[in-house]
Amino acid sequence: MGNLIDFKRPDGSTCKGYLAEAGKGRPGIVVIQEWWGLNDQICGVADRFARQGYNALAPDLYKGRVTQKPDEANHMMSGLDFVGASDQDIAGAVTHLAGMGGKVGVMGFCMGGALTIAACARIGGISCGVPFYGIPPGQLADPAKIKVPLQGHFANKDDWCTPAAVDALEKAMKGAGHSPEIFRYDAAHAFFSERSEAYDVKSANAAWERMLEFLKKHL
Repeated sequence: MGNLIDFKRPDGSTCKGYLAEAGKGRPGIVVIQEWWGLNDQICGVADRFARQGYNALAPDLYKGRVTQKPDEANHMMSGLDFVGASDQDIAGAVTHLAGMGGKVGVMGFCMGGALTIAACARIGGISCGVPFYGIPPGQLADPAKIKVPLQGHFANKDDWCTPAAVDALEKAMKGAGHSPEIFRYDAAHAFFSERSEAYDVKSANAAWERMLEFLKKHL
């Protein structure tokens, strides 16, 4: 449904990404990859958004590298320039979608969920954010600085993005006067991905419907 494109980063260089179009003047959503890379599953999420009327752009943060091996994925994530990913790749994707017309939101899974929160705290032009089971370290982004509506989807059986970390995120945002929507699911990490052993169709469908209502309200 979509195509690989090149779009401009704020520093003038280019980044590749998968763009699924709904039409000029439609709202936009940046879809941020998991630690596996820009794979077919993430492109499929962008396609789903396009069918719902959103222009969706998934930036290729790993510059063409994709894996199915956890050790390799961890290595690639560890080597990622997170500041550059947020302030250049994601910021460029936001600007590109804004140029197509309409407001722009940001969402992502796992590593992409953490980068969603980071982008909401660090860059402008974003109208709302929807992180799935990912929270950035404090040195990358202070959740108290998020000024846009945020809806988070997290797993209760998660030893990476733990329930305690989710509680801390919610507390920090509420302490700063914000009112994030936080949903917790009786599922494991990666419950939204149909390719994961942790895929939970009931939780995934509930999260999708809640997200669409949230995006409809804010975009």
